[in-house]
Amino acid sequence: MDNRLGEMEMFLAVAAEGSLAGAAKALRITPSAVSRGMARLEARLGVQLATRTTRALALTPEGQAYHARVAGLMAEIDAIEHSFERDRVPRGPLRVNASVPLGMQFLIPILPAYLQAHPGVTVDLTLSDALVELVEERADVAIRVGPLRDTGIKAAKLGRSTMVVVASPDYLARCGTPRNPHDLERHTCLRFNFRRSIDSWPFRIDGAVVQRTMDGPFLANSGEAVRLMALAGGGIARMGRFHVAADLAAGRLVELLAAFNPGDGEDIHALFVGHERLALRVRSFVDFLKTNLVL
Repeated sequence: MDNRLGEMEMFLAVAAEGSLAGAAKALRITPSAVSRGMARLEARLGVQLATRTTRALALTPEGQAYHARVAGLMAEIDAIEHSFERDRVPRGPLRVNASVPLGMQFLIPILPAYLQAHPGVTVDLTLSDALVELVEERADVAIRVGPLRDTGIKAAKLGRSTMVVVASPDYLARCGTPRNPHDLERHTCLRFNFRRSIDSWPFRIDGAVVQRTMDGPFLANSGEAVRLMALAGGGIARMGRFHVAADLAAGRLVELLAAFNPGDGEDIHALFVGHERLALRVRSFVDFLKTNLVL
């Protein structure tokens, strides 16, 4: 019997886990079985799909090209199978990817209600502030803040968050409170190192929006890391209001320069790969988020 589909699934698991051992654990088979399967697959294709050492595994250019095609194929097969569910009840694994603050503060508190309403679904949640490609990561739904990049991905808008400049009372007691954007030159500013981030903050000054370049000794690729640094008195941060709303309400952080806030913000979407017959578990989850995710 042709076992190509099984080998494709195994290859996707290897790529997702980053190791043969990790793939074996995820698939509940032995590492030697994964190793033999990879060897058979590479022999049949006549190319090396991954370079392997004792510490790391990386896809070759051929492996990356094969991964993109196979991931799309498996997603389509999965959608076809679930379109024929006889009882039309959501069931099966639901792979969800969300940013850390959204996941911790807003998604996890409402997940029990979703699982109680849909007992046939198993939610596999990954929290990461890194942007992910749904097909490559085999995620069913990704909840993300910011502009949409891939027009081939379906998106459901869940809300919008304005930006806010904040600092802790401890930091302000030590370093003073900035009264206008120019004062920030004398303060420590906490920044992001995302590829899409820029080292400037917009402010409305004399009726015009002006970009002010920021500097500081700390950068992070995680909104939660920047929030924790601000809470620890490490400096001034500019973040989505949804991320620090509870801290502002509790007095752990203080909003700064509100009179100069230009009111800019970012949309929050649920992203998913669209099909004519979307898997019921995906549709039910997206619909649930539209109704229950309060930002």
